[in-house]
Amino acid sequence: MKLKFEWIVAVALLAGTGTGTASEQPAPAGDIPAEFKPPIDARNYVKREEMIPMRDGTKLFTVIVIPKGASNAPIILTRTPYNAAERANRMISPNILSTLPLADEQFINAGYIRVYQDVRGKYGSEGDYVLTRPVIGPLNGTKVDHVTDAHDTIDWLVDKANLPESNGRVGMIGSSYEGFTVVMALLDPHPALKVAVPESPMIDGWMGDDWFHYGAFRLANIGWIGTQTGYKGAGKKPGTGIYDHYEEFRRLGGANEWAKKSGFDQLPAWQRMVAHPAYDAYWQGQALDKLLAANPSNIPTLWEQGLWDQEDMYGAITAWEALKAKGKTGNNFLVMGPWRHSQINREGRALGPMQWEGDTAAQFREQMVLPLFNQYLKDGPAVTLPAATIYNTGEDRWDRFAHWPLACEQGCPSPLKPMYLKADGGLGFDKDAEGADSYVSDPAKPVPHLPRPVNFDDGRWGDWLLSDQRHADGRPDVMTYQTPVLTEAVRLSGAPIAELFAKTTGTDGDFVVKLIDVYPDEVANDPKMGGYQLALSLDIFRGRYRDSFEKPSAIPAGKTQRYRFRLPVVNHVFQPGHRIMVQVQSSLFPLYDRNPQKYVTNIFLAKREDYQKATVTLERGGASASAVWLPLVPASTGP
Repeated sequence: MKLKFEWIVAVALLAGTGTGTASEQPAPAGDIPAEFKPPIDARNYVKREEMIPMRDGTKLFTVIVIPKGASNAPIILTRTPYNAAERANRMISPNILSTLPLADEQFINAGYIRVYQDVRGKYGSEGDYVLTRPVIGPLNGTKVDHVTDAHDTIDWLVDKANLPESNGRVGMIGSSYEGFTVVMALLDPHPALKVAVPESPMIDGWMGDDWFHYGAFRLANIGWIGTQTGYKGAGKKPGTGIYDHYEEFRRLGGANEWAKKSGFDQLPAWQRMVAHPAYDAYWQGQALDKLLAANPSNIPTLWEQGLWDQEDMYGAITAWEALKAKGKTGNNFLVMGPWRHSQINREGRALGPMQWEGDTAAQFREQMVLPLFNQYLKDGPAVTLPAATIYNTGEDRWDRFAHWPLACEQGCPSPLKPMYLKADGGLGFDKDAEGADSYVSDPAKPVPHLPRPVNFDDGRWGDWLLSDQRHADGRPDVMTYQTPVLTEAVRLSGAPIAELFAKTTGTDGDFVVKLIDVYPDEVANDPKMGGYQLALSLDIFRGRYRDSFEKPSAIPAGKTQRYRFRLPVVNHVFQPGHRIMVQVQSSLFPLYDRNPQKYVTNIFLAKREDYQKATVTLERGGASASAVWLPLVPASTGP
């Protein structure tokens, strides 16, 4: 042992003194070089990262992916707040098909140049980020907005000195917020912008897109506002220590209590939300359907909407209708598929329990989007798109319409037909004599939008609109009405309208109306669907806005009031053996905030003690006959 120790010491001394002292030895070099460049020769594409200057000097981070050897190629542009570098880097691969998202596959195969850009203030882009930045004007005192940023970006892209591989033509596409930036570009389109596809775009955040639905605030969005505006890059929702969001929000008063608890009350975007609970000039000035109608473009535009879009259900159809009313049907086309939010960027073979005849999202991209882009960006063959292409969710097929809707309040081939609430939970086209049904709405026990526990990250968010409504049917605070078993098919094609005559012992209240397809008790080829209550169309209405969205007012306690509001579009056939059902309730929680049912000036700021029970009475029959007005057309009507 002694010999071994002496040998170790000798070696150590030799290392320290044999070729110089330890202080004379060079410091070990770091293992991370100043610049590391993996070989890219094997790539079948060229990827460039550019900082494109805007008119105010701000530079926006832009990723350009060019098929190797491309020449005279058109450009597809997406402007995003969701990290352009990541959007253009699905995986590290020498293959362009693997690098770009699934939804770009048809563009890649057709030889397009693909461009993703961070909007100003997010991720790699300079400048200040403003959540859904308004257009230049009363709500935006600067000289830049998404309109000018899109214009300046396209101007740079089509300059041969910057992108010699392009043919100088640009198409824009994007979903959700990215669809919002497409629509913004249409307000003053660059001459090189030749075609646009806004998919589930954010058009009016108060009326029916992300933030509110008819005045009821969507609690699921508080966390998104925080992660989006609290950080330049990716943000994380705060940990609250409570898994069940139903329980978490129920313990608090108004939504601002949660914001204060999480620190989100510091954020300017949230402060503006709290300052504008009604449909005032702040929201009206941002409503893009109104701005489009005032200044319609001639750009061929394909508006996409999911029939079960759980986030932006309102925007595309409303914008298309506004342009149609202005006579702009020749260049505006509507597609509504059997999809959840942004599902058109993924596979579309199924949604929730529903299985479709094929990949409906791929059909949209390959049979509608690509031919339209080829026509206007590559001088491809002319495409004949119908005015509206809407999936028939009851017969599992696409319906194509030269004129749509088939039924509406006025100007359609068929008028809406009322289906009345009836005694003993009945539902029918004939009106009862006067009657009423009552239920107690208790904010301490709100009706959940999904069976508990409810967590917005539990995997059910994407298809909750198709969830089986039997979880609510039978609750004492949910009124259920249904037809007898149908003996023949019933076809709807348009937007239903809920019309409730109701009184409450409170001075405010919400009304939720659901139109449901009830499956037969037994379904031989799919047993789990036996008795399934499939929600086709549902929405919520805040009672204080029954007379004016801009100027809310207290509900007179004990006096019957009329609540009339449009429900989301349906194109559906109820098959023989099924039933038609309507459910009415006063909460849909925690998706939407609770109504205190006592009138307070601002529900965001409501305190726990403001929340109170109320008895709600639905009137049936007579002059005050509650009904859902259905876009009913003959079952044999062809598209």
